[in-house]
Amino acid sequence: MTETDASARPVYDPARPTGLSTRSAWLTTGLLVVFMMVNFADKSVLGLAADPIRKDLRLTATQFGLANSAFFLLFSVAAAAVGLLADRLRARWLLLGMALLWSAAQLPVALGGGLAVLVGSRIVLGGAEGPAFPLAQRTSLGWFPDERRNLPGALVTLGVTFGVMVSAPGLTWVIDRHGWRSAFAVVALAGLLWAAAWWLFGREAPQPGPLPAPRTVPGGVTTTPAPSYRSIFATRTWIGCTIAYFTSYWVVALMLVWLPSYLHTALGYTTDHAATLVALPWALGAVVVLAQAALTSRLMRRGVSSRRARGAVGAGLLLVGAAGCLAVPLVGGNGPRTALLFLGFGFGGSLAGLASTCVAQITPASRRGGALGTMNAVVTTAGLLAPVLVGRLVDSDGAAGYQHAVVVSGALLLLGSLAAFALIDPDRDARALTG
Repeated sequence: MTETDASARPVYDPARPTGLSTRSAWLTTGLLVVFMMVNFADKSVLGLAADPIRKDLRLTATQFGLANSAFFLLFSVAAAAVGLLADRLRARWLLLGMALLWSAAQLPVALGGGLAVLVGSRIVLGGAEGPAFPLAQRTSLGWFPDERRNLPGALVTLGVTFGVMVSAPGLTWVIDRHGWRSAFAVVALAGLLWAAAWWLFGREAPQPGPLPAPRTVPGGVTTTPAPSYRSIFATRTWIGCTIAYFTSYWVVALMLVWLPSYLHTALGYTTDHAATLVALPWALGAVVVLAQAALTSRLMRRGVSSRRARGAVGAGLLLVGAAGCLAVPLVGGNGPRTALLFLGFGFGGSLAGLASTCVAQITPASRRGGALGTMNAVVTTAGLLAPVLVGRLVDSDGAAGYQHAVVVSGALLLLGSLAAFALIDPDRDARALTG
């Protein structure tokens, strides 16, 4: 191939979107928002059905916590493995295969079986869903240049919130009127419908992100080689994002697994009222995510460094979340406690999109899947630990165990805030990796 041929080959440049690429970018992002909605409906169904499942299968709180933790046995490993694989294979087919596997994993529980079937199903489901968020972020962000990634990254993250907000009242209605197993059939059907839509309309950027910048050397121009995964994982930004996101995901895991039971059992709300209230911290989180994206975009357009626009803003979100959680034991009455709990969880659980955009900023496209997937693998170990810890606290301390878990969450969020403020600096680490 001649130099002229090579230069004439069409290469997708996200910094110069065409009308067609813009439509494809937003259609793909919209489908991935729905993808994350289905993903978190799958996750939330067990928490929404906690009381009838425990009664039907005669489970202690610790056993139920272990059943939820089983979901994360393969979750983290799959996130890292498929993230690395996504740097070599087309994400379109990986996403399609994952959605089909989700649906298949739900069917054994929908059809019957006891604790062993439930645990086995959740292990398979976790393996299929582990790569979902990093792969969805990678696929969406690949269509956009760095300065335009805040909004699509936030929207994909909002799929998590929308999924819980829609599924909480809907699946609770199904559980109350048709039994908890019917809810698993509903989410299986939702996965199949999404897979059909993705098969017809799903796309990924021809080249998911900019290539490494060329570097002039004596005698000519060469391309800067992509940094190794080891050098990416050693950056302070990747480490800071991972620590901060871990603490945020701890809160997300508690909201998914134990929040409905906490509201019903410890705070005395009815089942229907608790199902409605469950959506409120997620709704607050949606507002926080959108406000964060708008603020971050505005700061970066004004030339503010990403250390302040992304790192400091993320630290602030976690700090507000920590304050809300730590203040819960200091007030009396269910109303104030519920409000502080929702404040802590709404702010504390909203870091996912920001962490992804920070890591995407420091990594070239050829390393982005592995960098995001490995971060997600480390972060989601919080989902393995948090449900079991809360189950043991509830078994040993009764209703007070829930409040102890909230205090632990507040302490972790405070640690995450400090890590984000001290370590995250994407501009510095992007220069170091490409220098």
